[in-house]
Amino acid sequence: MRVFRGTPVQAKDSTALTIGNFDGVHLGHQAMLARLKEAATRLGLVSCVMIFEPHPRELFTPDQAPTRLTSLREKLELLAELCIERVQVCHFDFDFASISAEDFIVRILKRGLAVRWILVGDDFRFGAHRTGDCDMLKTSSVQHGFEVAEMPSYTLGDLRVSSTAVREALVTGNLKLAKLLLGRFYSISGRVVEGDKLGKKIGYPTANIQLRHNRPPLSGIFVVKVYGTDKLSPREAVYGVASLGVRPTVHKDGKPVLEVHLFDFEREIYGCHLRVDFLHKLRDEEKYPNLATLARQIGRDVKNAKNYFLKSSLLVN
Repeated sequence: MRVFRGTPVQAKDSTALTIGNFDGVHLGHQAMLARLKEAATRLGLVSCVMIFEPHPRELFTPDQAPTRLTSLREKLELLAELCIERVQVCHFDFDFASISAEDFIVRILKRGLAVRWILVGDDFRFGAHRTGDCDMLKTSSVQHGFEVAEMPSYTLGDLRVSSTAVREALVTGNLKLAKLLLGRFYSISGRVVEGDKLGKKIGYPTANIQLRHNRPPLSGIFVVKVYGTDKLSPREAVYGVASLGVRPTVHKDGKPVLEVHLFDFEREIYGCHLRVDFLHKLRDEEKYPNLATLARQIGRDVKNAKNYFLKSSLLVN
């Protein structure tokens, strides 16, 4: 997969395109991407996804912007797994936001990406002040030589699959529903960085995973599977228990931290890029009167997590 950053200027290859934030790359997004790839293959075009960084609402209303489900790196990794050929990452700033809908069609879609087929959602809007919509694209399609297709909302029964629905499932600790909507376990990936080594001091050493954003969509104590501890075997999973939160026992006004205690694991993994799959929520984060009480609770969390794996037939020792 090729990744291009910035506003496209002059296309070299004709594309089949879809546009969106694709936060979480959930089942609805996956259905859209499958349709994009089918059209690209049928028409002999390059499958291309346009995404924005940062999210437009992070620019205009940062206090009201939705919590991110995926960092840019995570999103690109998921798109690569789905065999998208090209991703155009447009830097969303006030200059980009001021591009008129008409100019967006001519300068970006036609000239910059040579779009011949475009797929948009039923609520798609574009251009300054969101004046462009699907009807405008269809009106312009004959003049500019591209075909417009619409993607209806993707549902599971009566449930509309959306990034908002995934966030709501995560914030309530409903990881089964989140998995259903995503088609996979929810995960966070990041590099292992130096921490305060408090876990090691109280008998439960942890890997401190660097978070790309300070507002993760879930918090608490979780049963997890971790990938990436062995570069030679990237698909090998290690099991553990994770804490995601502000650690109120040791910090009064701390930032969110993701710490993972890996079972029966002693290798040095600083600098490794790990993916943490969240399988089951054990409990909410709590404040304890002292470190001894915290250590006892961690011991219970470890026992409960191992019991979860035993019952799930995922861990046999």
